[in-house]
Amino acid sequence: MAMSTSTEPLEQPLRRLPESAVPEGCPAWTGESARSWTRALPPRWLPARARSVNVGGVALVGLLGGMWLAVFAGVPAALAALLPLHLVWALVRPEAVRVSAPLLTLVLAWHAGGLGPVLVPALLLVNVVWAAVEWRLNRARAQRRCALHAAGGATAPVPEGAGPLRRGRFLIRLGLLLPVPGAALIATASFWDATDDRLISLLVGWLVIGWGVTALLSGWLGRRRAAALRGAPVPVLRVLTRDDAYGTTEVFASDDVGALRPLFVVSAEEWYEDEEEDDEPLDDEPLDDEEPDELFDADEDVDEDDEAPGPLREAVLYGAAHDGAEVVIVSASEDADDPGDVIVESSTGPVRLLSERAVRLRIRADKVRVRRAAAYEERHAAAEAVTTKTLGSAGSVRRWRAGPLDWLVCVAIVIWAAAMVLTEGGSWRYVPGAFLGLIGVFVLPGRAAWRITADKDGLWLSGLRGTRHIQWDHLMVVRCAGGTLRVASRRARFGGDWSAHAPRWPWLERRYGLIHPYEKVAAEITAMWRDPELRPTETGAERVRGRALWPVGAVLCVVWVAALVLVP
Repeated sequence: MAMSTSTEPLEQPLRRLPESAVPEGCPAWTGESARSWTRALPPRWLPARARSVNVGGVALVGLLGGMWLAVFAGVPAALAALLPLHLVWALVRPEAVRVSAPLLTLVLAWHAGGLGPVLVPALLLVNVVWAAVEWRLNRARAQRRCALHAAGGATAPVPEGAGPLRRGRFLIRLGLLLPVPGAALIATASFWDATDDRLISLLVGWLVIGWGVTALLSGWLGRRRAAALRGAPVPVLRVLTRDDAYGTTEVFASDDVGALRPLFVVSAEEWYEDEEEDDEPLDDEPLDDEEPDELFDADEDVDEDDEAPGPLREAVLYGAAHDGAEVVIVSASEDADDPGDVIVESSTGPVRLLSERAVRLRIRADKVRVRRAAAYEERHAAAEAVTTKTLGSAGSVRRWRAGPLDWLVCVAIVIWAAAMVLTEGGSWRYVPGAFLGLIGVFVLPGRAAWRITADKDGLWLSGLRGTRHIQWDHLMVVRCAGGTLRVASRRARFGGDWSAHAPRWPWLERRYGLIHPYEKVAAEITAMWRDPELRPTETGAERVRGRALWPVGAVLCVVWVAALVLVP
């Protein structure tokens, strides 16, 4: 496999890692040894972690197949639910396929009489997926051996700066919570009059319980692998790293000073000693962990929503890297004015592989981003010009909130959901209706009623469960790019980025000289962030800072349930 996919020179100087931060005898992971690691990448056609939409599509196809097994083939709902889970596990939790595949094979063989001519294709599908997953897991083991060989026996304990073990907590809690609605669906299945509706309710109930098991397994595996890093000295390698444009960390071979070919990416986070243990961020590993190959489509219009990659830095990689591994990275500081400082980051998600196609698409996206940077700067300058006239000087508390554009999007979503569901009857109305309603309860309040308040103490941002606070000195990102307004904090206790989304048509803005509402919000907040003289001098009262948005979600839930029940 070729290691170079770009010949563009490095635009930023290399940040050097102090020798005191390098374990004794730590070898460099050079391009030559890294090539054997990349040759162990699984083939492109093997099932891999995919985007949410891909996992959702596979789950829907599997659910339809499970319905057919339960309704027409007489397979018990608890066993029929294994089919959609089997297909989803092939993408997000391949280890579980080793259990689901032989069990599904026995189930299909036992009910062969009811399957008829579908038996052979069904058995073929189950076992082809099983074989592909075994191949992928075998490649992961080969990658681990290559990483251990490159380390040459050099080991070192993980630095204390990696912080306490917090990995997997959110997924474990989610895994314990999901079986509750699943059990409720199973318990209420007898209320349906039609036999088919009862079977579908049972099937969906067992499927939700299966998703809980998936979350529980994912959290347990992530926590177990992260704990293994802290339990004993682990292999170490000298590498290069940088923060990429998509919120993850890229790792390169130690001699790839041109950042030509990232080996893999991983979601990692620095731990601060002043953080309370209960304020840990949510796991970055979703149940549908995204495969980098699918992050971009060849014809996808890449927006400036992504930031430019950070500087390339020397680093030490703790742990044997392979598909799904947990690692710790000790790297040089991004700040050129503080060369002696180091950053210790622990993975909050598994190692994600990058195929050659994924690297080419990343390079293509970077080129598009550079071309659009000038257009973005023009729009941002226009928003700043408006801010200079309207913001003036420091004064009272300032507020920004959702407007007509946000409300229009929410209305369109509700109309689409109503047209999809309310025209159906029986379980075909209530099962998808409950699913869409659940999504709406969690998503629409934030879109229709978001609110940002700025006072002397910082920013107060509305959320479903309550208002989140960022001190002015803790602000890290305030940015409007594409159709997304994003605010981020330097402190992990903030719990992830805050964002609002609305449609945007840059060509329309250029043609008529319009400024997107989110651009104005970002420009005003940025001006106050950079110039303390422009910040409010008053402290906002609690009622002014905003309230939790869950009452809006509760109202939406009542209205949606009433529509499902009362609309003929």
